[in-house]
Amino acid sequence: MSIQTNQTSELPWDRRPVTSRDLAIFVGVMILLCIGGAALLAFSIRDQSGTTVAGSDGAAVSAVDQLADASSIALGQEIFTAKCTACHSIGEGVRVGPDLQGVTQQRDPDWLARWITEPDVMLAEGDPIATELLVEHNNVPMPNLQLTSEEVDNVIAYLANPDGTSAPTVVEYSLRTSLDGAGFVGIGGNIDGVLNPELSAHLGDTVRLTLINDSANTHDLKIDAFDVSSGELTAADESATVEFVADQLGMFHYYASLPGQRDAGLEGVLRVEGAVSVGDEEAMAQSLADGGMDHAMSPVAAAPAVADAVAIIRNPADVPPPITTTEPQHHVVELTTMEVDGQLDDGTTFRYMTFNGQVPGPMLRMRIGDTMEVRINNQIESILPHSIDLHAVTGPGGGAEFTQTMAGEVSAFNFRALQPGLYVYHCATPSIAHHISSGMYGLILVEPEEGLPPVDHEFYVMQGEIYTEQPFGTEGHLTFSHQQMLNETPQYYVFNGAANALTLDEYAMRTAVGDSVRIYFGVGGPNKISSFHMIGEIFDRVYPMASLSSPPLEDVQTTMVPPGGATVVEFTMDVPGRYIMVDHALSRLERGLVGFLYAEGEENPDIFGAEGFPEESGH
Repeated sequence: MSIQTNQTSELPWDRRPVTSRDLAIFVGVMILLCIGGAALLAFSIRDQSGTTVAGSDGAAVSAVDQLADASSIALGQEIFTAKCTACHSIGEGVRVGPDLQGVTQQRDPDWLARWITEPDVMLAEGDPIATELLVEHNNVPMPNLQLTSEEVDNVIAYLANPDGTSAPTVVEYSLRTSLDGAGFVGIGGNIDGVLNPELSAHLGDTVRLTLINDSANTHDLKIDAFDVSSGELTAADESATVEFVADQLGMFHYYASLPGQRDAGLEGVLRVEGAVSVGDEEAMAQSLADGGMDHAMSPVAAAPAVADAVAIIRNPADVPPPITTTEPQHHVVELTTMEVDGQLDDGTTFRYMTFNGQVPGPMLRMRIGDTMEVRINNQIESILPHSIDLHAVTGPGGGAEFTQTMAGEVSAFNFRALQPGLYVYHCATPSIAHHISSGMYGLILVEPEEGLPPVDHEFYVMQGEIYTEQPFGTEGHLTFSHQQMLNETPQYYVFNGAANALTLDEYAMRTAVGDSVRIYFGVGGPNKISSFHMIGEIFDRVYPMASLSSPPLEDVQTTMVPPGGATVVEFTMDVPGRYIMVDHALSRLERGLVGFLYAEGEENPDIFGAEGFPEESGH
């Protein structure tokens, strides 16, 4: 490890952290591979010997003019590893997109390069292969990423050489201590302004980390696993640069070691990923064996909770009124897709993806025969594209074909409701399960021609799962875990977006004795079936699978609802008190899945003789 101390931190251009433009490129490549990744099955990736293949004219052509150099492969690998592994793997099986290991090249490399560079132009020109690929993949076009030829070559070089030499590189980060001493603040690139940002490196990389002291208060930075210490910085704007080789896999704390500073929030995480043959072989083998875990830390440390996180809970009483007219109507619905830091639990925040800023999205209502125009407005602040698939729509993708919407753009489509029922809608942009689990789901009710019988109260409730790197109950700002999602091991189960949301006074459901109640209930998922149950109440009527054209079941205790499914339950309140809404897979209650329904009124000893609910009761 080496240390350099100076009064300013001015990095050369080729050593700076990733810029916002670089981030846009990386995200663009991710989208390209996720949406169009299946198309790569029609392409090829040459082996390391530079095997030639037949071109479109039958002549032998080289898959790549010459073997890509290690730096090109490494740059391509950096893009793929950092931004594409959520959708693709190389040799580890299909994820959202195809496994790209060992596919046989079928296209001329010039054609492939142009397809990545300007797919919109090729489609406009009527290129037959491009047109065929578009049709095969739900008519979702790949965006023009406006990559330079060098950037395109790097991506292709890595795809062509996934097992090639991946040369370790130098990665650089700059951190500044915050004026209030609450944490380290990232400088530049995609960590700019982020409090205690997660830093990342590949195994074998040289990490160059600069710490700048923002005040005359003394600070330092340490990473124990790599024996890194900046030394104490005592002057304003004083800086120190440490340099070390990331020779262990895993997640490791960086932190301030002076008394009280770490507890005050001066700590973050360095994540080391990949598999590069460098360093001491015995040490590397041990690192691979135990995952390189910093054993003094939890699996992934949480950054401090976001101070201005918003309430994302949808009030269950937020239900549009019944359709009263018998004439066909045209509805116009505007949905804004918003990525927000929201309150997941007490002291805990999470990055949600939402329709209109709440979870679930707004309940939509129409009647059979009505038409609806759905407009998707993706906020300019969004990082990802978004879309919508409404299960009430008859047509390819349920609307997703027309609504793959980039940040700052608007899309729209029209449909006619052909069948009554209660239907789920959700985002349908890869990784679809990621978008859904982060909050992008809702319900749309298509009433039958005669409408629904009137009731005193209608409520709107949806169940979802949240997958985080940190375990349930961790305070701070939690991060999404793609692996936990693939393993179907959620850390949180939620009604209407947040842990214990519908137990809060402002969101609990409220009725009176003698009132009739209808609950529109759906499961966003994306993975778990719900055994929907109201403790202390029997559903008078249940519309299984939310079919409103079939006779309802009567006298039902618990009804099962699959992910992407819904139901309608109706009952009358006979006895006052607090009723507890659960999924009867009851261990989920201990992970946040619970809601309250209150009924006020006179006791009814003919039905229930107890007075109230003892506070000590398990219910």
